[in-house]
Amino acid sequence: MARKYFGTDGVRGLVGQAPITPDFVMRLGYAAGKVLAKSANSGTARPAVLIGKDTRISGYMLEAALEAGFSAAGVDVKLAGPMPTPAIAYLTRALRLQAGVVISASHNPFQDNGIKFFSDQGTKLPDAVELDIEAMLEQPMECVSPEKLGRARRLDDAQGRYIEFCKSTFPYELDLRGLKVVVDCAHGAAYNIAPHVFHELGAEVVAIGNKPDGLNINDGVGATAPKAMAAAVLEHKADLGIALDGDADRLIMCDASGRLYNGDELLYVMVMDRLANGGVAGAVGTLMTNMAVEVAFKQKGIGFARAKVGDRYVLEVMQEKGWILGGEGSGHLLALDKHSTGDGIISALQVLSALKRSGKTLAQIAGEVTLFPQTLINVRVPAGFDWQKNAAMVAEKEKVEAELGDTGRVLIRASGTEPLIRVMVEARDADKAQSMARRIADKVETALAA
Repeated sequence: MARKYFGTDGVRGLVGQAPITPDFVMRLGYAAGKVLAKSANSGTARPAVLIGKDTRISGYMLEAALEAGFSAAGVDVKLAGPMPTPAIAYLTRALRLQAGVVISASHNPFQDNGIKFFSDQGTKLPDAVELDIEAMLEQPMECVSPEKLGRARRLDDAQGRYIEFCKSTFPYELDLRGLKVVVDCAHGAAYNIAPHVFHELGAEVVAIGNKPDGLNINDGVGATAPKAMAAAVLEHKADLGIALDGDADRLIMCDASGRLYNGDELLYVMVMDRLANGGVAGAVGTLMTNMAVEVAFKQKGIGFARAKVGDRYVLEVMQEKGWILGGEGSGHLLALDKHSTGDGIISALQVLSALKRSGKTLAQIAGEVTLFPQTLINVRVPAGFDWQKNAAMVAEKEKVEAELGDTGRVLIRASGTEPLIRVMVEARDADKAQSMARRIADKVETALAA
């Protein structure tokens, strides 16, 4: 059964347009509350959820709507305020709550917002539960009796709890003294958290993107615009740069020269560290993961599996395989022995511990892999556009694949968060990858024009 509202990362859209409107979000809170309450393991106590948000101005409105919906369903609410998405996952589990809810559109601009849920185990909700919530949305909203209404209160110590949790994932025998790092918080949820984590572990921290105003989240800073971090590293003569996105579940890094490292390369660094310190069975990437990483893992006898794009699907394959490391090139990285979900701050700490333990630089470890050139072209399409039903586009894809043979690959997929078709071509030659991706993308645009 297809989901109507939930994409790969919750419900997301333009604020003020369906489904990101106050009335729908209130009904979403009610529906989620009813579904979660059914499966609540709260004994005689009323079920409770935690709500966090990033720094978008629309977060105030949507938080109030969600709170009203949960209260009407008889579910208590704890409000954490601006907090990273992975912080809500951690606190939900630590506080033994029935669910966590994050109001965020992650790396998108401030005009967008979204709602995503975590289970009581701090993991993304299974598809089946999201379908149950969607089914409940079709039912009339009926408020519980007044004495059963949910209560709401602020969770005042949320930031301090999460800072200590992040620090606990860094080896106790190591510290970051002598290291100067630029930390780019994307004017997002980690603005008052990430700098403290690295500073308290001993690093000299230069914080940028740490002055949110409700409108500037991800605007020219953060993991989706890492050149700002690289420029700051050069300006301040720092050793490393750490860039997070608006809700701090993505990570992009750079070294002292300003050279950027994406999620594929950082996953390789984390896997090599585990290989040298106790071993690792395998790692999970996605359909977008660079072929060079897969080849490098196989040469070292490390298993590798590809999941659908989206950290929730990476997690599912990791759990199936019993592996603890996985991630995406976009910077979603998972270390299941440290956290139940992708976490930009904790992933950065794993990379830093790898550098400390090995005595090598980021360039030396990641330099063992030379990424194949990839070209990704996003084509905006109407909702519901199915490229697989376009004969000309399918034929062009097959033609490109035949030309590439085993020297590259083609991936076409619909975005789970935006009305886009993503066309990716990977080849050993950059010019070939670019021209082939353009050929396929042109077929999409021709189909739309017709």
